[in-house]
Amino acid sequence: MNAAATIYDELPSSGAPHHLPTGVLGSAATLAPSSPGRGEGGSRGEPGEGTSLSFSVHSEAPCDIAQREKLLDRAMGLHWRRKSSHRLRRGRRPSEGLSFVALDEADGTVVGTVRLWDVTLGEGGAPALLLGPLAVDPSLKNAGVGKSLMQHAISEACRLGHRAILLVGDAPYYARFGFSAEKTGALAMPGPYERHRFLALELTDGALNGASGVLVPVGRKARPQPSRLAA
Repeated sequence: MNAAATIYDELPSSGAPHHLPTGVLGSAATLAPSSPGRGEGGSRGEPGEGTSLSFSVHSEAPCDIAQREKLLDRAMGLHWRRKSSHRLRRGRRPSEGLSFVALDEADGTVVGTVRLWDVTLGEGGAPALLLGPLAVDPSLKNAGVGKSLMQHAISEACRLGHRAILLVGDAPYYARFGFSAEKTGALAMPGPYERHRFLALELTDGALNGASGVLVPVGRKARPQPSRLAA
Protein backbone atom coordinates (compact mmCIF):
# COMPACT_ATOMS: atom_id res chain seq x y z
CA MET A 1 0.00 0.00 0.00
CA ASN A 2 2.86 2.36 -0.74
CA ALA A 3 1.02 4.87 -2.85
CA ALA A 4 -0.11 8.49 -2.81
CA ALA A 5 -3.63 9.85 -2.98
CA THR A 6 -5.46 12.71 -1.38
CA ILE A 7 -8.72 14.02 -0.01
CA TYR A 8 -10.54 17.30 -0.33
CA ASP A 9 -12.94 17.03 2.61
CA GLU A 10 -13.15 20.27 4.57
CA LEU A 11 -12.47 20.29 8.29
CA PRO A 12 -15.10 21.69 10.69
CA SER A 13 -15.33 25.46 10.62
CA SER A 14 -16.62 25.81 14.18
CA GLY A 15 -16.02 24.33 17.61
CA ALA A 16 -12.69 22.97 18.86
CA PRO A 17 -9.98 22.99 16.19
CA HIS A 18 -9.09 19.72 14.49
CA HIS A 19 -5.79 19.06 12.81
CA LEU A 20 -4.58 16.62 10.22
CA PRO A 21 -0.89 15.75 10.29
CA THR A 22 1.33 17.74 7.99
CA GLY A 23 1.52 16.02 4.61
CA VAL A 24 -1.80 14.19 4.78
CA LEU A 25 -3.57 16.66 2.54
CA GLY A 26 -2.26 16.91 -1.00
CA SER A 27 -3.39 17.26 -4.58
CA ALA A 28 -3.19 13.91 -6.32
CA ALA A 29 -6.79 12.70 -6.63
CA THR A 30 -10.35 13.29 -5.53
CA LEU A 31 -12.29 10.88 -3.36
CA ALA A 32 -16.01 10.31 -3.27
CA PRO A 33 -18.09 12.00 -0.58
CA SER A 34 -19.00 9.87 2.42
CA SER A 35 -22.73 10.44 2.26
CA PRO A 36 -25.05 7.51 3.05
CA GLY A 37 -25.64 6.97 -0.66
CA ARG A 38 -23.10 5.94 -3.25
CA GLY A 39 -20.64 8.72 -3.93
CA GLU A 40 -19.07 9.90 -7.12
CA GLY A 41 -15.50 10.63 -8.06
CA GLY A 42 -12.46 8.42 -7.94
CA SER A 43 -8.81 7.87 -7.38
CA ARG A 44 -6.16 6.19 -9.46
CA GLY A 45 -2.83 4.63 -8.64
CA GLU A 46 -0.02 6.99 -9.52
CA PRO A 47 2.18 6.30 -12.55
CA GLY A 48 5.03 3.91 -11.94
CA GLU A 49 3.42 2.10 -9.00
CA GLY A 50 2.97 -1.12 -10.92
CA THR A 51 -0.82 -1.40 -10.63
CA SER A 52 -3.31 0.63 -12.65
CA LEU A 53 -6.72 0.85 -11.03
CA SER A 54 -9.57 3.32 -11.10
CA PHE A 55 -11.44 3.24 -7.80
CA SER A 56 -13.59 5.43 -5.59
CA VAL A 57 -14.13 5.58 -1.83
CA HIS A 58 -17.70 5.39 -0.52
CA SER A 59 -19.57 4.96 2.70
CA GLU A 60 -20.08 1.25 3.22
CA ALA A 61 -23.51 0.02 2.14
CA PRO A 62 -25.30 -3.17 3.23
CA CYS A 63 -24.70 -4.67 -0.21
CA ASP A 64 -20.92 -4.34 0.37
CA ILE A 65 -20.73 -6.39 3.56
CA ALA A 66 -20.51 -9.90 2.07
CA GLN A 67 -17.73 -8.82 -0.30
CA ARG A 68 -15.97 -7.03 2.58
CA GLU A 69 -15.90 -10.20 4.70
CA LYS A 70 -14.41 -12.21 1.83
CA LEU A 71 -11.84 -9.50 1.21
CA LEU A 72 -10.75 -9.55 4.88
CA ASP A 73 -10.31 -13.33 4.73
CA ARG A 74 -8.15 -13.03 1.61
CA ALA A 75 -6.09 -10.12 2.86
CA MET A 76 -5.65 -11.06 6.52
CA GLY A 77 -6.13 -14.81 6.69
CA LEU A 78 -9.02 -16.79 8.10
CA HIS A 79 -8.03 -16.11 11.73
CA TRP A 80 -8.14 -12.30 11.71
CA ARG A 81 -11.10 -12.32 14.10
CA ARG A 82 -8.84 -13.74 16.82
CA LYS A 83 -6.80 -10.54 17.08
CA SER A 84 -7.01 -8.57 20.34
CA SER A 85 -8.45 -5.56 18.54
CA HIS A 86 -11.43 -7.64 17.46
CA ARG A 87 -12.45 -7.97 21.11
CA LEU A 88 -13.32 -4.28 20.96
CA ARG A 89 -15.39 -4.77 17.81
CA ARG A 90 -17.20 -8.01 18.59
CA GLY A 91 -20.94 -7.47 19.05
CA ARG A 92 -20.66 -3.78 18.15
CA ARG A 93 -21.48 -1.61 15.18
CA PRO A 94 -18.92 0.78 13.70
CA SER A 95 -18.97 4.41 14.73
CA GLU A 96 -21.75 6.30 12.96
CA GLY A 97 -20.67 7.42 9.50
CA LEU A 98 -17.20 5.88 9.71
CA SER A 99 -17.29 2.72 7.59
CA PHE A 100 -15.78 2.99 4.13
CA VAL A 101 -15.09 0.81 1.11
CA ALA A 102 -13.05 1.33 -2.03
CA LEU A 103 -14.86 0.14 -5.15
CA ASP A 104 -13.31 -0.82 -8.46
CA GLU A 105 -15.00 1.56 -10.87
CA ALA A 106 -14.84 -1.03 -13.66
CA ASP A 107 -17.13 -3.55 -11.99
CA GLY A 108 -18.13 -2.18 -8.57
CA THR A 109 -16.33 -4.85 -6.56
CA VAL A 110 -14.97 -4.07 -3.09
CA VAL A 111 -11.17 -3.74 -3.26
CA GLY A 112 -10.55 -2.10 0.12
CA THR A 113 -12.19 -1.54 3.48
CA VAL A 114 -11.73 0.38 6.71
CA ARG A 115 -13.95 0.94 9.73
CA LEU A 116 -13.63 2.99 12.92
CA TRP A 117 -15.14 1.99 16.26
CA ASP A 118 -16.16 3.86 19.42
CA VAL A 119 -14.08 3.16 22.53
CA THR A 120 -13.20 4.94 25.77
CA LEU A 121 -9.68 5.47 27.09
CA GLY A 122 -10.05 3.26 30.12
CA GLU A 123 -13.21 2.56 32.12
CA GLY A 124 -15.25 5.75 32.10
CA GLY A 125 -12.49 7.60 30.27
CA ALA A 126 -12.60 10.02 27.37
CA PRO A 127 -14.07 8.84 24.06
CA ALA A 128 -11.85 7.91 21.12
CA LEU A 129 -11.92 5.83 17.94
CA LEU A 130 -10.27 2.49 17.19
CA LEU A 131 -9.37 2.07 13.51
CA GLY A 132 -9.40 -1.29 11.81
CA PRO A 133 -9.21 -3.50 10.06
CA LEU A 134 -7.73 -1.67 7.09
CA ALA A 135 -7.49 -4.17 4.26
CA VAL A 136 -6.84 -4.06 0.52
CA ASP A 137 -7.20 -6.80 -2.06
CA PRO A 138 -3.77 -8.53 -2.04
CA SER A 139 -3.39 -8.04 -5.80
CA LEU A 140 -3.82 -4.25 -5.51
CA LYS A 141 -1.49 -3.19 -2.72
CA ASN A 142 0.40 -0.72 -4.91
CA ALA A 143 -2.62 1.10 -6.32
CA GLY A 144 -3.11 3.72 -3.57
CA VAL A 145 -6.24 2.11 -2.14
CA GLY A 146 -5.04 1.83 1.45
CA LYS A 147 -3.73 5.37 1.59
CA SER A 148 -6.91 6.79 0.12
CA LEU A 149 -9.03 4.93 2.65
CA MET A 150 -6.86 6.11 5.54
CA GLN A 151 -6.90 9.74 4.47
CA HIS A 152 -10.64 9.71 3.91
CA ALA A 153 -11.30 8.02 7.26
CA ILE A 154 -9.14 10.54 9.15
CA SER A 155 -10.80 13.45 7.38
CA GLU A 156 -14.30 12.20 8.17
CA ALA A 157 -13.39 11.54 11.81
CA CYS A 158 -12.21 15.16 12.01
CA ARG A 159 -15.35 16.45 10.35
CA LEU A 160 -17.55 14.54 12.79
CA GLY A 161 -15.74 16.04 15.78
CA HIS A 162 -13.79 13.05 17.09
CA ARG A 163 -10.65 13.85 19.07
CA ALA A 164 -8.32 10.85 18.72
CA ILE A 165 -7.82 7.63 16.75
CA LEU A 166 -5.96 4.54 17.96
CA LEU A 167 -4.92 1.39 16.11
CA VAL A 168 -2.60 -1.60 16.20
CA GLY A 169 -0.40 -1.71 13.10
CA ASP A 170 3.00 -1.24 11.52
CA ALA A 171 4.50 2.03 12.74
CA PRO A 172 6.48 2.81 9.54
CA TYR A 173 3.31 2.64 7.44
CA TYR A 174 0.98 4.55 9.75
CA ALA A 175 3.56 7.20 10.64
CA ARG A 176 2.86 8.86 7.28
CA PHE A 177 -0.61 9.71 8.59
CA GLY A 178 0.74 11.07 11.88
CA PHE A 179 0.31 7.98 14.07
CA SER A 180 2.91 7.15 16.72
CA ALA A 181 3.31 5.32 20.04
CA GLU A 182 4.24 8.57 21.79
CA LYS A 183 1.01 8.82 23.80
CA THR A 184 -0.08 5.18 24.13
CA GLY A 185 2.37 4.21 26.89
CA ALA A 186 -0.24 4.39 29.67
CA LEU A 187 -2.98 2.85 27.52
CA ALA A 188 -3.48 -0.83 26.70
CA MET A 189 -5.45 -3.16 24.50
CA PRO A 190 -7.46 -6.05 25.95
CA GLY A 191 -5.57 -9.28 25.37
CA PRO A 192 -2.10 -9.84 23.88
CA TYR A 193 -0.61 -7.30 21.47
CA GLU A 194 2.77 -5.83 20.54
CA ARG A 195 3.18 -2.55 22.42
CA HIS A 196 5.35 -0.89 19.76
CA ARG A 197 2.50 -1.40 17.27
CA PHE A 198 -0.09 0.32 19.47
CA LEU A 199 -0.34 3.76 17.86
CA ALA A 200 -2.43 6.91 18.17
CA LEU A 201 -3.22 10.10 16.31
CA GLU A 202 -4.59 13.18 18.06
CA LEU A 203 -7.18 15.00 15.97
CA THR A 204 -7.36 17.69 18.63
CA ASP A 205 -4.14 18.78 20.31
CA GLY A 206 -3.82 17.30 23.80
CA ALA A 207 -6.70 14.85 23.39
CA LEU A 208 -4.58 12.02 24.80
CA ASN A 209 -2.82 13.96 27.55
CA GLY A 210 -3.05 11.94 30.75
CA ALA A 211 -5.01 9.11 29.10
CA SER A 212 -4.55 5.72 30.78
CA GLY A 213 -6.18 2.34 31.17
CA VAL A 214 -7.41 -0.48 28.93
CA LEU A 215 -9.56 0.51 25.96
CA VAL A 216 -13.25 -0.23 26.50
CA PRO A 217 -15.80 -0.77 23.70
CA VAL A 218 -18.75 1.61 23.89
CA GLY A 219 -20.11 1.50 20.36
CA ARG A 220 -23.67 0.76 19.35
CA LYS A 221 -24.63 -2.87 19.88
CA ALA A 222 -24.92 -4.95 16.73
CA ARG A 223 -28.36 -6.13 15.80
CA PRO A 224 -28.82 -9.86 16.47
CA GLN A 225 -28.92 -12.00 13.35
CA PRO A 226 -32.38 -13.52 12.68
CA SER A 227 -32.51 -17.22 13.44
CA ARG A 228 -33.13 -19.63 10.61
CA LEU A 229 -36.17 -21.79 11.00
CA ALA A 230 -35.96 -25.41 9.91
CA ALA A 231 -37.98 -26.22 6.85
